[in-house]
Order: sequence, then C-alpha cells, then structure tokens
Amino acid sequence: MKRFAVTLASQLASALPATVPYIEAALRADSGLLNASIARQLERLVYKPFQTVMEGKTALPFIIVIDGLDECEDRRGVEEFIDHILDFFAENPFIPLIFFIASRVEQHIRARLQVDGVRLGDLDSHSPRRDIQRFLKTSFETAARRDRVIRAYVRARGSWPTEQDMNTLCKHIGGSFVLASTMFKYIVQPATGEGPMTPMDRLPLALEMDGLDGLYSQTLARSQHFPHFHNIISTVALLKTPLPIVGIASLLKIEAFEVIGVLLNLQAIIHVPGTDEQGEVTLCHTSLRDFLTTERRSGCLFVPPSFHVRLSYYWFGDIFAGSRGLPDVHNRPLTGIRKYTNHWRSFMNSDACDFVNDVEQFKNGQPLFVDRLPYHAFLCSTFFFTLFLRKFRSLGDNSYLLTECTKQLALAAECPDHRIRLWLEKELDYVLDGRVISTTQFTEHTYRRIQHDLPRAAAAIHVNFPGILERVFTASGTEEEYVMDLSELSGTDIYMVLEWILARARVKWKESTVRPRPPLELSALHDWGITTFSFDGTPGGTDND
Repeated sequence: MKRFAVTLASQLASALPATVPYIEAALRADSGLLNASIARQLERLVYKPFQTVMEGKTALPFIIVIDGLDECEDRRGVEEFIDHILDFFAENPFIPLIFFIASRVEQHIRARLQVDGVRLGDLDSHSPRRDIQRFLKTSFETAARRDRVIRAYVRARGSWPTEQDMNTLCKHIGGSFVLASTMFKYIVQPATGEGPMTPMDRLPLALEMDGLDGLYSQTLARSQHFPHFHNIISTVALLKTPLPIVGIASLLKIEAFEVIGVLLNLQAIIHVPGTDEQGEVTLCHTSLRDFLTTERRSGCLFVPPSFHVRLSYYWFGDIFAGSRGLPDVHNRPLTGIRKYTNHWRSFMNSDACDFVNDVEQFKNGQPLFVDRLPYHAFLCSTFFFTLFLRKFRSLGDNSYLLTECTKQLALAAECPDHRIRLWLEKELDYVLDGRVISTTQFTEHTYRRIQHDLPRAAAAIHVNFPGILERVFTASGTEEEYVMDLSELSGTDIYMVLEWILARARVKWKESTVRPRPPLELSALHDWGITTFSFDGTPGGTDND
C-alpha cells in the first residue's frame, strides 16, 4: 500500500485537473509526505485537494474504483486505509465522492466494512453466465472482423463458433470471467512457427482443458522446450516491478530474442509489449502467479520461493554494473538495493524457506563463467544484512551467518574481478528501519572458523585490490563497542566489523579465568540506521530478539 495514495492522487489529477496545484502544494509543504503513513498521504494528496476544488459546487459524485483489495499483501496497510476512509466519510457525509471496492471475502476486510454507511453486495448470488456469453459473442465477432483466416472459414463453412460451440464453451467455463477471458485469448491468439494451429483448431482443445490449471499448463507447454524458459517465466512471475523485454534479458544475462521466443507463444496468458524497449511484460491475471507458485497445481512448471534468492542476486549485481534495459541503479543505488532487499525478504518470509539448503542450492546452481558480480560478494553482504532480520530468529543460528559471511568475503576477495573492488569500496544503504537487537552465541568454534577465513580475505585484498585495507582502522580489541552506519555499508566495512569481533573476543577471553573458554554473547543493536556491536552480554546467555 506504500504507493496507493500517490496512485490515487495521480488518477485524481487526471480526472480533475483543478486539483493539481493543491497536490503540488502539499508535496512542497511536507518534504516527508511520500514516506508518511497512508492516512496522512490520503488526507493531504487526495481528500483535501478534492474538498477544496469541490467546495460549494453541486455535482454528481465522483467514483473511485478499487479492484482486488484482497490481493494486497500489506494487511495492516489495508486496514489503515479502510479505517481512514470510514473516518473521513463520517466527518464529511455529504461530500460527492464514492469508493467502490471489489474484493474477495477476507476477514480483515469484511470486519471493518460491516458498519453503517457501507453497502455490501454479494456477487455469489449473481450468475454471470449471460454476461460471459455476451462477452464471448462480442469478442469472437470482433476477432472475425480482424482475422482473415476466421473470415475465410466463415465464408466457406458458416458462422463460427456455432451456437452449440458457444453453449458448450460457456458451460465449460462456468462462472469464471478470468477463465472466459483467458480461454478466448488462447483460442484466437496468432499462429506462430512453433504453434501453427488456427483458432478453429484450438477451440476443441480448449473444451478439453481442465479449467484454468489445464489452460495454463497447456499454454506454457508450448514454450517449455525453449532455452531459459524456466528462468524467464519465474522472473516474470516473481518480479516486484515489471520490466520490458530488454530489461528481463539484461537481468538474466541473455539475449532479448531468447525472451521473445519464449513469450510469443504465451500471449494468451502474459501481456507482451509491442516493442522490446517500451512497455512491460506482465501476467494477464494474478491467478497465473498463484498457479506457478503452488507446486501441487503446476508440477514441473513450479516456481519455488527460492527463486527470489536469484532475483535478489541479479539486482545486487546490477548495482555495480549498468545494464541495458534496467533502471540506472549504478547512479541510483537506492533503487537497486530496495529491489535486492525486497526479493531477499520475500524469500525469508516464505513458509517454504529452507534457508541453509536453499542457499547451498543457489551456490551449486551458479555457472562458472558469467558477466556478473561474483556471487560470493552478494552472499557476504546478504548474510551480514540477514543478522538484522527478525525472521531469521526462527530459521537459524547467527553464528552460521557470521562464519559464512567471513568465508564468502574471502572467496570474493580471491576473485580478481574489477567489480569486487567496487563492492569493497561502494557504500550502500541497506534500508533497515526501526530497532532490532540481534544476539549470537559466540563460541570458540565460531572464533576459529572466522580466524581461518579472515586472514585469507585480508591477504587476497592486499594482492588483488592494493591500497584498500591500508586506508582503514585496525581493531585492537580494547574498544568496547564497534559503531557503524548500515546506510553507508561497503564490503570493507564488513571486513572491519569481523576484524573487531575477533580482536574483542580475544580480549574478553583473556580477561576471563574460566576454562574452557565459555561462549560470549555478541550483541548487535540496530537503531534507525546506526548499529552498535558489543560483547556486553553475560557469557553463556541465549539468543533473543
């Protein structure tokens, strides 16, 4: 819901241009408005401009249509939005504005809308059969006027589809407009070299399909034999922000013609823009994403949540190298970092996340030669970033993150790739707001593993990227705390933290008379950008959030 109020304001400006000066004035007066709560944004970007323009006027009400509110994953944002519009209309009962909301029945939505002033309608009691029949009749008539093959068939054989065909098709579709629209597109889609069938050939095949799942399976199978099919489909399904054809090609490090080859056969279920550079590749309906991400439905076409790891890596790598067709994240690193962290969070938040195994599969699946930032740098930064994600508390042990972070740092430094120098030097904002406390049981085993890999990293940096470590502070271990800014984090900063952890642990154990060495409690307090590491916890304590 973060962009919801801004989208409404944009639509309001188009429908009622007189509101534009008031929207612009609100943005100038409040520099933090675009990052404010949805309630404040709605109040200043939508309601007040509308009220100001409509004051004293008599007019038919304007209608704001919101479709698929249940598909928004931000449940708290949806609840805040509903609460705010109800409060607004309670204070302004005569304002000429109506919200028309279409949504599936979800408890967090229904519970808030069952109040005075809201009229609820149940579409389950409405049979859409006549509407679907009318939609199909009109759509086929339009297709016949545009398609020479259909026109020639009708001249030779008579009307198509026949009345019996239409009745059978409507019965097969049932009450689903999504299925009706998708089946129509499947039937009349243009023939290609890989699929030379005519619409008349595809109609009987459509009648044999088992609902949407059957249609999706059969349509996707037409391109399944193409190279990079699964990567392309997974990318289209999971991308948070759609890309043009050249953007997808650049992200996956393949050619645009390879993306086009896969997509041309799938135009019944995927919107394919008319040019490679303009327009975005999107799903015709979110039900396709549901199908692809549900293994029992999609089978071998399944897109696992672990694919978010790859997308996260691709976006992270493109921060350090401009890419054709992608946003210029080299000059605007915050854009790339947000995409990278969003996909990583999606992976972490998945119920199917098997962290260690999924990460190992990601490592094993990386090609030896590819024009991309070596993945070790991505994993090093990501393991460090994950220390501050609350979700990880239930998934694993922070000592794994620390030791793997150090190992990947060493492997990255041993890659003589110019992008590694950029990664070591470039400060990035990891967009982690709020207050988080991360604790780790720092054992002697953890210490030995870090001690093994960190000197490797230092030696490789000195050889491959001379001059970098000569400019940084060397920790002695006498410093009780290590303070850093996660909004300005580079690969070198990660090295410096790990060096301080080793040095401080040595001092703490030297001060202790207990043998064998007891575990230390390493704490990391992140508070709105600033992170403080310390060994202030009681030795032998436990992880907590």
